[in-house]
Amino acid sequence: MTPTSLATAAQTSVHFEVWQSVVVIVTCVVAAVIAHQALAVFNDGARPFLLDYIQGRTTRLATATIVFGLSAGFIFGLGAPMALSTGVLNPWLVFLPVEILGLLAPFRWLAALAGAAWGAVCAFGLSAANSLATGLPVDFITALQQISTPILWLFAIFPVIAVARQFDRPKALATFGVEIVVIVAAAKWIPTVFGGSLALAVGVIMLMAFAVQKDRRDRVRERAELASQGEEARRAADEARAANAEITDELFGPNADRLRRNVVWFALLGGVVCALASTGIFGGGEATSFLLSDGKLAEAAQVDFYRVFGFIPLIATTALASGAYAMAGFTLVYPIGYLSALLIEPWPIALGVAFVLGAAMMTAEVLALSAVGRWLQHWPSIRDSADHIRSAITEALTLAILVGSLMAALAMGGGIGIAMVGGLYLLNESLGRPVVRMAAGPAAVIVVGIALNLLNLVGLFTPVAG
Repeated sequence: MTPTSLATAAQTSVHFEVWQSVVVIVTCVVAAVIAHQALAVFNDGARPFLLDYIQGRTTRLATATIVFGLSAGFIFGLGAPMALSTGVLNPWLVFLPVEILGLLAPFRWLAALAGAAWGAVCAFGLSAANSLATGLPVDFITALQQISTPILWLFAIFPVIAVARQFDRPKALATFGVEIVVIVAAAKWIPTVFGGSLALAVGVIMLMAFAVQKDRRDRVRERAELASQGEEARRAADEARAANAEITDELFGPNADRLRRNVVWFALLGGVVCALASTGIFGGGEATSFLLSDGKLAEAAQVDFYRVFGFIPLIATTALASGAYAMAGFTLVYPIGYLSALLIEPWPIALGVAFVLGAAMMTAEVLALSAVGRWLQHWPSIRDSADHIRSAITEALTLAILVGSLMAALAMGGGIGIAMVGGLYLLNESLGRPVVRMAAGPAAVIVVGIALNLLNLVGLFTPVAG
């Protein structure tokens, strides 16, 4: 299973092999059953609301309604456009709908059936939608591919934003300078490798190095202050730390126990998600989807691996606080799946290896969750870095998607397209963002694409040449 063969379908139309479709459907079934049991959801914002349902303070319908409200914009404004334009499925299109269906279903078997139905929609319906849209006079799906360039290159800059937010200006400028040097050097001497992935790696390493350096410096300063205050002050500090740890265990212990009791379910979930990633038709992020559509599995693995650092503290904390985990765990199953496809042939063996490795990874994550939570308490700057990474990713991708959406508008409608897509984006902002900002651009492209086709039908618009 070579990168070239994986990219072929994505570069022309959305078409999955039978075995790939089966993996999609099985993954959706497992994810829906997991969500039905309130064991995991993909939407990080929805996870805290599951605690009330788990403890019986709210109903299944109310919880599903909340999750739908938090997820609808991402499904229709980001997940569907990204899948149609890349030919690669993504978590917003695969996981968000099935967790809503799973929470709505009153019975486990019904959740499984609903998950299978949505998996079939993803596996077979996407191809029909893509064929229909690309056959229109105004091909807005092909135009959406314009988003790829700003996403791939601006995503690599998010470590610079994170450094600027957490540390001082000289460190941010140094990180930016080093990343640009890496990008230019890669383009000059190793053009076959995506320079943005190398720059991203260097930027994240620099951010983590700054965070570790700060924590160590603060720890040395704290020890020096305690030493100057005498033995009694040091003993009081140790007692305070022990008391905090005991309170944390009391608060989070039952939720961690709940997750550990269901470790078999999480092993199954990790296995199927990792297997799905190994099919080459599923990407864990925006940039990853475009890399996979070009068959760049190694670069995709690198991008998703460094993205992990921004989500481990959030996922660990919300899981311990709510008793519900994330559909992809710490998301390490994504790069494991890509590398399985890249390094192992034929595909049945790669699929099996990915399943075993994914199950093992998710099992280890769940069993180590409490230890991860305690470890993060000892490295506050690393925990803060994760917060800044997530904010920086959102900031970088919001700009990239907006720029790419305007490029798509220009490609499909010229100045009229710019006016309509940009106008819808600004209108969404002025109305208080009924569509989440990151999804507003692609959603506007689709709406305007449909409108331009209707205008063409009545003779009021001529498609842009080329």
